[in-house]
Amino acid sequence: MTQHWQDHYQRWMTFAHLDPELRAQLDSLRDDPHTLEDCFARPIAFGTGGMRGELGPGINRINLYTVRKAAAGLARYVTAHGKAAMEAGVAIAYDSRHKSRTFAVESANVLGWYGIRVHLFDRLCPTPLLSFAVRHLGAFAGIVITASHNPPEYNGFKVYGADGGQITPATADMLLRHMEEAGDELRIETADESSLRASGLLRSLGDELLKAYLEQLHRRRIPPAVQPAGDPVRIVFTPLHGTTYEAITKGLDAFGYRHVTVVREQADPDPSFSTVSSPNPEEHHAFDLAIQYAKTVGADLVLATDPDGDRLGVAVKHPQGDYVVLTGNQTGALLLHYLLSQKQRSGALPANGVVLKTIVTSEMGRAIASDFGLATVDTLTGFKYIGEKLGEFEKTGAYTFQFGYEESCGYLMADIVRDKDAVQAALFIADACACHKAEGRSLYDALLQLYDRYGYYREDLHAITCRGKDAMAAIVSTLSRLRSRPLTEIAGKKVAVVEDYLTGKRRNIALGTTDLLTLPKTDALKYVLDDASWFCVRPSGTEPKIKLYVGVKGDSLKEADTKLATLKQAVGHLFQTP
Repeated sequence: MTQHWQDHYQRWMTFAHLDPELRAQLDSLRDDPHTLEDCFARPIAFGTGGMRGELGPGINRINLYTVRKAAAGLARYVTAHGKAAMEAGVAIAYDSRHKSRTFAVESANVLGWYGIRVHLFDRLCPTPLLSFAVRHLGAFAGIVITASHNPPEYNGFKVYGADGGQITPATADMLLRHMEEAGDELRIETADESSLRASGLLRSLGDELLKAYLEQLHRRRIPPAVQPAGDPVRIVFTPLHGTTYEAITKGLDAFGYRHVTVVREQADPDPSFSTVSSPNPEEHHAFDLAIQYAKTVGADLVLATDPDGDRLGVAVKHPQGDYVVLTGNQTGALLLHYLLSQKQRSGALPANGVVLKTIVTSEMGRAIASDFGLATVDTLTGFKYIGEKLGEFEKTGAYTFQFGYEESCGYLMADIVRDKDAVQAALFIADACACHKAEGRSLYDALLQLYDRYGYYREDLHAITCRGKDAMAAIVSTLSRLRSRPLTEIAGKKVAVVEDYLTGKRRNIALGTTDLLTLPKTDALKYVLDDASWFCVRPSGTEPKIKLYVGVKGDSLKEADTKLATLKQAVGHLFQTP
C-alpha cells in the first residue's frame, strides 16, 4: 500500500456513517490489494460527459459519496450564477441501472441543501427527454444518472447546460474546480427529500413532460404523402431493459402505428440486462430476440434502443426474407434522405439548410445534403459538438439546422433537444418505412437505391485495447511518428489531405497548401486518400483504447467491401503493439 491511497482507505473505513453496503464491499477487498488501490489511487475522472465508472467503494468509483460530491460541485456552480439560476433550478433524470434512482434523489438532496430548485422525474426517463425538460422548463442545468450502454456494473453522472446540451470542456473544468472546493466527499451536506418537497424546492416531473415532448415532435412531423394501403407497417421494438418503453410505444401510437410488437423479455427495466451480453444497439447480437419476433410477425422494421434512450439501432427485412442490422451510417442516410425529400415535397426545405455530422461519420451524408442544395458541417466526435454547433447557428442565423448524426447510432431531427435522440429517430424511421412501403419498397430496397444514386459508401471502426503501459506507449509513439513523418501512401493509394486536429492544421498535399481547421483542438488525425477513401485515428475519451475509423466509396457493394477490408488491414498494421 502506498501511503496516499492507504490514507483514503482508512478515512473511509473509520467514517462512522459509511454506507453499510460500501463498508462490506471494502472489507471484501482486503485480500485484493490491486483492486483496493485502484479504488483510492485517484479521484474518478470528470469531463464533458460528467463522470462514468464502475459501481463500488472509493474515490475512483461511482457511489453515494462521489455522486454527492459531483452534485455539490454543480450546486456551487449554480449558486455562483446567482439567485435567478438557483430559482431556474436543475432537472434530474435517471435510467434503469443499479442505484440510479438513489443517486438521482441524493443529487436532489444536495442541490436542495444549497437552496436550489430541483425538477426530479418521477420515473425512468430517456436522456433526450431530460434535454427537452431543461429547455422546456427553462432550467439552468440538468443531470442524468446513466452509464449509457456500458456493462451492468457501471453507472454515471452526466451534466447538461441551460441549452439542453452536454456541457462544454470549459464548463466541465469549472465544475471540477467547484467539486474540489466542496471538500471531503464523505461529509457533503444534504437536505431531506420530504422537507424539500414540503418547501416546494423539489417537484416531480411526470406525464406532462412526455406529453409536451410528443406534441412538439408531432408538430415537426411531415407525414408520408401516401400511407400503405391495406398493408400496415409492422414494427418490432425492444428497449433492451432500458428507459424508452413508454416514450416510444406512446410515440408510435400517436404517429398512427398500431401494429407494434414489443419484445416482452426485454420490455421491463432490468439493471443486469439479463437477456443480452451488452445493451448496445450498435452490436448485432443485441437484436437476436427482436429478430426472432420479427420473423414471427413479418415485421418491416425492427427498433432497439440503448438503456438511456439516446442511441437507436435498426434492422430491416432483406429481400431474401432474413433481417439485416443497419450501421449507424446507413440508418443516418435513410433518415436524412427521407427528411429532406419530404421537406422538399412540402416546400419546407430552407435555402440555408445545414446537416451536421462528425469527422468520422460517412461522407454519404454530405453527398445527399449537396444533392438537395444543403451545406454539411463537420464537428469533432461526440454529439455535444453537434449540439453546440446547432446552438451557434441558431444564434447567428448562418444556417438552419435540418439534421445531425454520428456513426454510433446517434441522430437528431427536431431541435427540441440538444443531444442524440433515439425516441424521435424511432418515430421518423417508422415514417420513412411507411413512405417507402407505400411505394412498394422496403427500407433495404431504399438503401440500395441511395447507393445506386450517390455511390457505395462503406465504413467500419476498429478499436485497439491498450493493455499495460507498454502498449499505450507504443500507440503514443506511432501517433507522434505520424505527426513528425506523415504518411504519403497507404493500401496502394496516395494521401491527398492530412487533418491534424491537435495542431489545428489541414494540409492539402496535392495543392501544397496548409489551412487552419476551425474545430476545437483534440488528439486525432484524419487522412483522405486520392480515391476519396479516408481513415481517422483518435484515442478513446472514456476507455484505454485507440479507435481507428475507415471509410471508402466504390462502384458496387462488392468493390466497396473489398476496398474497406484492404484499408482497414493496412491501418491496423500501423498500430500493432508488441
